[in-house]
Parts: sequence; C-alpha cells; structure tokens
Amino acid sequence: MATVNLGVIMNGVTGRMGTNQHLIRSIMAIRSQGGVALPNGDVIMPDPLLVGRQESKLRALAESNGLERWSTDLDACLADPYYQIYFDSQTTDRRVEGVRKAIAAGKHIYCEKPTAGNLAESLELARLARERGVKNGVVQDKLFLPGLIKLIRLIDSGYFGRILSVRMEFGYWVFEGDMIPCQRPSWNYRKEDGGGIIVDMFAHWRYVLDNLFGKVRSVSCLGATHIPERYDERNEKYSCTAEDAAYATFEIEGGIVAQANSSWAVRVNRDELVNIQVDGTNGSAAAGLRNCKTQHKVNTPKPVWNPDIPSPYNFLDQWEPVPDNQVFDNGFKMQWELFLKHVACGTPFPWDLLEGAKGTQLAELGLQSWKERRWIDIPDLTL
Repeated sequence: MATVNLGVIMNGVTGRMGTNQHLIRSIMAIRSQGGVALPNGDVIMPDPLLVGRQESKLRALAESNGLERWSTDLDACLADPYYQIYFDSQTTDRRVEGVRKAIAAGKHIYCEKPTAGNLAESLELARLARERGVKNGVVQDKLFLPGLIKLIRLIDSGYFGRILSVRMEFGYWVFEGDMIPCQRPSWNYRKEDGGGIIVDMFAHWRYVLDNLFGKVRSVSCLGATHIPERYDERNEKYSCTAEDAAYATFEIEGGIVAQANSSWAVRVNRDELVNIQVDGTNGSAAAGLRNCKTQHKVNTPKPVWNPDIPSPYNFLDQWEPVPDNQVFDNGFKMQWELFLKHVACGTPFPWDLLEGAKGTQLAELGLQSWKERRWIDIPDLTL
C-alpha cells in the first residue's frame, strides 16, 4: 500500500463555511480517517496549506487544527510544485483573481460557488482551465445531503410516475443586528461586494434542478430588499443594496414547473431550513437537509374543503418517512473525496467549472427577469 500525498492550497478558509465544512469536516476529517482509499489499496492523503489575508486568523486556525503551514503570500504558494490543488472559498468578488492565477500556475481547481459574479467571468475560468488542461470542480454540496440522496433514490426508482411540479422553500430570519447580532456577514447585503440572495441561492437551485429533474429552460424572478438597513460587524448601520429575498418560477424540460422561494427575511414554519416538495402522478415527497417523507397515490387522503368546521385531518401525520438505510457522511466531505480521486486517478467528476457557470448564468438571468419583469429563456452553455 502506498500513500499518495496531494498538496492542497486552501484560500479563504478562515470564513465560517471554509473553516467548518471544508477544512475541519472535510480535509481534516479525511486525514483523521487515514486518507481516501483507492481500489488498488493505495491511499490519498490531502496535505493542506492555509492561505489568506490576515496572519492572526491563519495562525490561530492552523494551530487549532495541528497544522504548521499557512501563508499570506498566494503567489509564493502557487509557485510551489508540491501543491497540486488550489481550493478557493473566498468571497465571490475575490474568487476570479485567485482561480485565474492558480490555473496559470497549472494547479487543479476546486472552488466554491458562485464561481464568479457574472457569467462572462465564470465562462472565462472554465475556458482557461480547459485550455491549460487542469482538472477542475465546483462545490455542489446539496446533491450529497441525506435528504436529497433519498429524494434521488425515489426519482431513480420511478416512484413519482410523471413528475408534475417542484416547490422549494429556503430561508430563515437573519437579524438586523441592532438588538440581536446578525448571523450572516454584512457583505451578503451589499451588491457592490458581491452580495444578494439571487447570486447566492440560484447557483444551488440550478444544479439541484438540472441534476434531479432536467434542464432548466426558462425563469421568471422577482427580487426584494425587505430589510433596507442593517448593522455590520462594527455595529454600524448601513444601507442594504442587495436583495434579501427572491421569488422565482422555473420551466424545466419535460413540462415540469418548479417554484423557489429564497429569503433571509422569513421565519421558519417547516421541518428544516430548506424543503423541496415533488409532486407526481403516482406520489409525492418532501425532502429537507436530512429527512425525506412520502405520500403515495394509494395512501393519499381525500380532503374536502369546508371552512365552517375545524379540519378533521392532521396533514403532516399523513406522510411516511424514508428510512436512512445507510450511514450518511458529511456532504462536503463526500464531494472532496470524489475530487481527490479525480485528481489522483482520473475517476469521473462531472461538476466542473462549466457546470458552475450554469449557476452564475441562472442568477444573471434571474436578475434580468426581475429588472425587465418578464420570462427569460435559458440558452445552452458551451465553451
């Protein structure tokens, strides 16, 4: 058995998502389990180098995870041939520059989404990676959530019959920051800093819809800035220039209609922060982050509308849970393992920078639909 060491430059992991999901629960977890096993008995061992702009944060994060290597000099890190992979989880407005440099240095690319703030730059990164011949991938973590894995099982089994519609609800109340601290960074609410829930969430909705139900063919979107002022990390009031909610309808090939509400100004009245309900001719399902429940045609009750009496039905109790039937690993970690295998031995990895560009495309067209107040058709993307 041989150990295949893969040096990984991790840029921007001092942020909440980068620290928790990518460094601690993915890379460090993979190291703790002894690496990623290959069919021939070899093991891939990721070897991280933390990169960022603030020495104090990098030093503290490295020390807390037992790591010795960190740097504020990205160019020097990219010049080191030991590091074959560049990972980027910076804010969206900084990502293009870092990925562009890494591609030029011949590094394999793995990055968060959205890959850029506009479609032109997202496509540019995909083209540059293809021309340079580097392997590349984009985080599409929702596909690896237990709830969606169960939903994919149902789809693949033909459970739904003909799928008619999809309804997606995501969001929660993000505090304004005056009485209770805001639980999201302030840049999320400034358009000039790459903020806005359309850019953020449409990247997710695109790969979920494309991979589970079919190609998204058109979009109608309405955005809103429900909370016009918030307080930043220094407790200073600022004006919100980006939308905090989006209400969209998508047409999917095959006649499926999908609706998606995304909001940071909504209080949760559902089982989880995200809920995806799929209705088909033979049955329905509702999936969240971890759970999924079903209601088949033969088990569907026959309610009658009668506003004059209390409802005799407890509708939530009429759904059956889909059992786990397996142990589910962290979704970010699962995709990291697939990408490490892709780099080390060329196994397939379909979620590349071109797929990431599709998310940016949907966000851009959603913003255009909102501005022009009309349906927008979505053309196929090619390089």
